[in-house]
Amino acid sequence: MQLNQHLRRRLVLAEDLVVVSNLQEPGGGVVTSASNKLVLFISGVERDTAAHRTGGGGSEQRTQLRGAEPLFLNLLVICAATFSGQSYPEALRFLSDAIAYFQARPVFDHQNSPGLDPRIDRLVLNIENLSNSEMHSLWSIHGGRYLPSVLYRVRLVCLGDDAPSRRETLVSQPDIDAQRAVR
Repeated sequence: MQLNQHLRRRLVLAEDLVVVSNLQEPGGGVVTSASNKLVLFISGVERDTAAHRTGGGGSEQRTQLRGAEPLFLNLLVICAATFSGQSYPEALRFLSDAIAYFQARPVFDHQNSPGLDPRIDRLVLNIENLSNSEMHSLWSIHGGRYLPSVLYRVRLVCLGDDAPSRRETLVSQPDIDAQRAVR
C-alpha cells in the first residue's frame, strides 16, 4: 500500500503504520492488528450515476458503446487513527500526514500506481464532509466509539473483463464556432 510505504519512508520506521482492516471482529471484539495504526476500511459502496455524464468541448459527438458499459462506483473509505491515551497526539500527526498524502495525490491510475488491479481504470479521492448527526450515525454503525478520522469518497471506474470493446459514433455535429472562425 502506497500510503504505508510513504509514511514508513517519511518517518523512518520499519513497522507498518497503515492497515486495511475492520475495526471490530464480527462478534464485537477489537481487531488487535489494528491497534496503534491508521486503519483504512470501507464504510459503504454506491453506484455512481453522475459519472455517466461527460463534458464536451469543440464538436459534440453522440456515441454508442459496443459491449458492456463500465461500472462506476463510489467507495466510502474511512481512514481512522486507532491510537489512544498518550499516543493521541501521534494519531493526529499520522492522520494529518495521510490527509496531506491524499491531497497531493488524489488520483491513482496505472501510470502512478503500477500495482493497481488491471480491471480498475483509476481511483479518484475526495474528502467528504459530514454533519454531526451523519458522523454520529456512521460511528454508531462501526462500534459507537469515535476515532480521529477522515472520510473519502473514492470514485472508481471498473473496466472488468467485459469492458466496452469499442465506441461507435452515431451522430456528429459540427462545431459552429470553429466553422465561423475559418470564414
